[in-house]
Formats: sequence, C-alpha cells, structure tokens
Amino acid sequence: QVQLVESGGGLVQPGGSLRLSCAANRIVHSSVPMGWYRQAPGKQRELVATLRSGRDPNYGSIAEGRFTISRDNAKSTVYLQMNNLKPEDTAVYYCYLRVEGKNYWGQGTQVTVSS
Repeated sequence: QVQLVESGGGLVQPGGSLRLSCAANRIVHSSVPMGWYRQAPGKQRELVATLRSGRDPNYGSIAEGRFTISRDNAKSTVYLQMNNLKPEDTAVYYCYLRVEGKNYWGQGTQVTVSS
C-alpha cells in the first residue's frame, strides 16, 4: 500500500507563487509516474502535470507554462512549482502515483488564490 502526503498549499495573492510537495511512504522507481491533478468546486478533476524518468513531463493545458514539475527520486518526492497564480487556479491539488497497475491519490492540499 502506498500513501502520499502533500504539503505546501495555502492562500496566495494573484500573481504569487507556491510550491507543493508530495512524498510517498516507500521508495518508488523513477519510472513510476508521479504527479498532480486538481479539482475545483463543481468541476471534474483535471491533469496538472506528471513525470517519469525517460520521458518529458506531461503538462495539462492548465499549466500554461506557469507550472513546473520536478522530482527527487531518492526521496520518492514530487514537487510542483506554481508561478503567476490566478484566481482560477483555486482548487484542491491531489498528488498522484501509479504503480503495479494501481492509482494512488493523496488527500489533497487546498490552494486558494485571492486578494
């Protein structure tokens, strides 16, 4: 069983930045996809970005060049640097991992962009 623990969400003003972190409770191979999805109130969960070794990052359209995903394989941790945040980025951000044919999700971290 894999558990994912997210951190780094919070309240930020428009134009600001946040960095999200997500750590798995066990070592996962670098080829395992890890990344982020988000879900805004009343909307479906959507892709932000995923990353695995040997492939370019997979960004959703919402990333718009403002978000950067990175990963520390030694720590089984994935990061999401979010810059120039907009009010429409307000959502719960979920960490994602797929291993051994199963999808795992974190509990989510709230990101609120508001003045």
